[in-house]
Amino acid sequence: MTASIRVLVVDDHATMRAGFRMILEATGIVVSGEAATGEEAVARAAELRPDVVCMDVQMPDMDGIEATRRIVEAGTAAHVVIVTTFDRDDYLFSALDAGASGFVLKNAGPEELVNAVRVVAAGDALLAPEVTRRVIQRHARSALADDAPSRAATPSDPAQPADRAGLTDRELEVLRLLAQALSNAEIARTLFIGEATVKTHVSNLLLKLGARDRVAAVVYAHRHGLA
Repeated sequence: MTASIRVLVVDDHATMRAGFRMILEATGIVVSGEAATGEEAVARAAELRPDVVCMDVQMPDMDGIEATRRIVEAGTAAHVVIVTTFDRDDYLFSALDAGASGFVLKNAGPEELVNAVRVVAAGDALLAPEVTRRVIQRHARSALADDAPSRAATPSDPAQPADRAGLTDRELEVLRLLAQALSNAEIARTLFIGEATVKTHVSNLLLKLGARDRVAAVVYAHRHGLA
């Protein structure tokens, strides 16, 4: 029997915490604890060792961004999903920089919250569809700025094929599906292979591309015509 996912729900509104608990526990996910402030979230995460933390942003004494940073830096196995009302770039990018594995909006349907918890518990990253394009654009702008000197020094050759970076055909397939924001489980179903095999392919292509995460790999795919 597969072990249940254990979740810490963090929000300064009791009714919101109760709503999240009801949604998650209806699907077999275990809510092992709750917290109403950022400081309480850090302490409860260390105490309970949850698989996933559903983290609000605006809270008393310490916001969810700083709480996320401290939980991640503590080295626990918990993956943090930011769940917020505010679709703001500063929250989004600060959360990702702090180490959050997911970002969803509170106006999303219950199934999206459940899916986010399951995806990040499996070690994947998940962003709400509304913000995925903004993340890719930001990484792309940064990468283009970093590469500008080398591009100026080396004229481009339009006849040169796309840079595969040594990727195998299967790794290219996985990369293209990553660029469609598919999770490992969805990629496995699409390619009719095991999820563990997908994780191996993702690890290998990240290493070959020199990408620190899946978002950076997607940016590479778009820049080099591989998506």
